Amino acid sequence: MSIGSRLYGIALALSLCLPVMAHAAEATKTPPTPLSAYELYRIYGDKTWTWGTGGGRFFDEGRRFVAWTNDKGKQSFAEGKWVVDDLGQLCMRATWTNAEGAARASTCFGHRKIGNTIYQRRQPDGNWYVFRHSSVRQDDEFGKLVSTDTVSAKAYELKQLLLNQVIARKGG
Repeated sequence: MSIGSRLYGIALALSLCLPVMAHAAEATKTPPTPLSAYELYRIYGDKTWTWGTGGGRFFDEGRRFVAWTNDKGKQSFAEGKWVVDDLGQLCMRATWTNAEGAARASTCFGHRKIGNTIYQRRQPDGNWYVFRHSSVRQDDEFGKLVSTDTVSAKAYELKQLLLNQVIARKGG
């Protein structure tokens, strides 16, 4: 094999690899961009985010938020609102109630995308993780958002139970 044909072979191999390498380099240089309020609304609106210890429902009507948890036998429910903005932020602003009382809390998550991959983190200083891969995977957090309301009935039941406990303590 002559030096000319070896050089041609190397040149051909490089010409085939360079576009792929350039694309990979470009992808790593692409800064993450915040999701718009509209994009977040489309992801969360009228969905239930199921958690290992309960879940939260994002009602479209009135942007109402309802949730419940049972963390190590300590049950609580929340009622409030959810808001989104064009900085890629989703916030749940609610009053959480348990057997010990009630307290207001605001929990926010930031969302950024690179290409079709969405990243999420708890604000203000959580770690970024893949929320939804460009080709959705079974273990994506995005998959925990479901259309069925699996929260409202449980939250209402818990609310009634806690109210009855307060009434019983007051002797009424």
